[in-house]
Amino acid sequence: MMLSSFFEDLTKAYQAEIEDLQSDSEGNDILTSRLKSKRAQFALMMPMIDTDPEMVSVAFHGSIDFVNPQLLVMLPSDEPDDFPSWADVADAVQFESWAQKLADIALQEPGGERFLITTVCLEYLYEKSNGNYQGTHNQSAYGESDDAVEGVENDDDDNGSDLEVEGADWLEEQGFERLG
Repeated sequence: MMLSSFFEDLTKAYQAEIEDLQSDSEGNDILTSRLKSKRAQFALMMPMIDTDPEMVSVAFHGSIDFVNPQLLVMLPSDEPDDFPSWADVADAVQFESWAQKLADIALQEPGGERFLITTVCLEYLYEKSNGNYQGTHNQSAYGESDDAVEGVENDDDDNGSDLEVEGADWLEEQGFERLG
């Protein structure tokens, strides 16, 4: 499945958010209690739906039944400006009753429809991948990645230079002593 750059970034952040909520410093599984706390504070988190939707979306974790998954296969390839209206997506999902109340709160906010579509896609991708999505995002019209790092990571220099050696050389040029 190809993801838009929007969902490529958010999917990783959503997974990380769930992992952060999963356990305490002693390794105890406390996801349920932390999600309950997020849900209780949901209305207070509404200002974050545009800037950090993944931090708010986790409140819906485990509460969405995907009635029409075919619609959700294509939706994550869209950028937010290309999202359909919530009315076009709403019939594809079913929220648990307590989560429907949260959805109603979100829909009262400017950007609430976009947030719910984002949330549904994030949860769909999380469930579909068992919490470990490793996909790739869509390529630009010219077949080039939107990820500026990709060119560096795929740089196939045949000169055999090692990044560690190059880094040590650069640090030495900056006046640092070489270790070892």
